[in-house]
Amino acid sequence: MKGYRMSVIRHGRTEANEKGIYIGQTDYVLSDKGAAELLAKTDEYEYPHVARVYSSPLRRCLETAELLFPDTPIQTVDNLIEMNFGVFEGKSSDELVSQEAFRTWLKGGVDCRPPQGESVKEVQLRIFRALCEMIADMMQADLLHCAVITHGGIISNMLAGFGLPKIPAQELFCEPGEGYDILVTADLWQHSQAFEILGMTPYQNQSYPD
Repeated sequence: MKGYRMSVIRHGRTEANEKGIYIGQTDYVLSDKGAAELLAKTDEYEYPHVARVYSSPLRRCLETAELLFPDTPIQTVDNLIEMNFGVFEGKSSDELVSQEAFRTWLKGGVDCRPPQGESVKEVQLRIFRALCEMIADMMQADLLHCAVITHGGIISNMLAGFGLPKIPAQELFCEPGEGYDILVTADLWQHSQAFEILGMTPYQNQSYPD
């Protein structure tokens, strides 16, 4: 059965990432250091050859897409945007640790949300809608390999929620400009709303998979 490969990659570093603050849906651009790191990775690693790039609409993702895949069409997918951290946006853990609402949120639970923000359950529903949109587009256009540029939290929740084998979200961290290859087949997606996790991306030079 035909498979559709997605290389799901985390955006490059921003000044907010460097300061350790929650930015979620705040629209930061890449920092100079973040852009330089991505360009260095294009020399060090082999990024996949893809037919299309699906991207979160935030500028840090669009800029990452342009740097990593400069000659590839980019299509924004609104539901790939990062979690809304509500009143925690723009603040660091050190600033928030004294707040009861922050400590409660850190204890977790899929229904727990920051004040004025989103819960994990709500994010998972958005991710499902994003996957449905991208998979349908790939199948309709017969695109066998595409890239997805999104956010660290979206990647970990996407793979933990829909990926096989089952891996906890906290174990699915990836560095900026890096991520995971996944394989979607019509049968597995239609019957189980699941995909196969293949491994890390980008690839070591000279080891691009067949």
